[in-house]
Amino acid sequence: MRILILTTFDEDHYAIEGLNAGASGFLLENTDPAQLLHGVRVVAGGEELLSPGLTRRLIARMTKPAAVDGDVFARLTAREREVVALVAQGMSNEEITRELVISPATTKTHVSRALAELDARDRAHLVALAHQNGLIRPH
Repeated sequence: MRILILTTFDEDHYAIEGLNAGASGFLLENTDPAQLLHGVRVVAGGEELLSPGLTRRLIARMTKPAAVDGDVFARLTAREREVVALVAQGMSNEEITRELVISPATTKTHVSRALAELDARDRAHLVALAHQNGLIRPH
C-alpha cells in the first residue's frame, strides 16, 4: 500500500515523522487539484513526492554549512533562539505569545522550526539542548 499524506500542517517534523512511518508522499491541502491528482499518480506509481515548500526547506537544511564555532543554535534565527530560550525557562506557548507580543500561530511555528532545525524530539529535548549549550544559564 502506498500512502500520500494530505495535511494543513506545513511543518517539517510532521512530514519527517510521516515519511519515517512509511508514507511515500506529503502534500498540503491547498495543493492545486491538478497537482494533487499528479501526486496521487506519482505515489501510486511507486515514486515518492514532497510538497515544493518542504523540498526547498529540506534541501536548504541539508546544504547549509555546519557552524564553524560549534554553536548548535547557529541554524536558528534570532527569534527562534529567543523562543527556545523562553521554552527552556519553562514558558508555555501561550506565555511566549504574550511575552513576545506575537500570534499563537507564530509562536507554534517558531517552536516547530526550532525542533526541526535542532533535530529535537520534543520540548524537553529543546530545554536540555539550551542548558547543555549555554543558551541560558542557571540562576
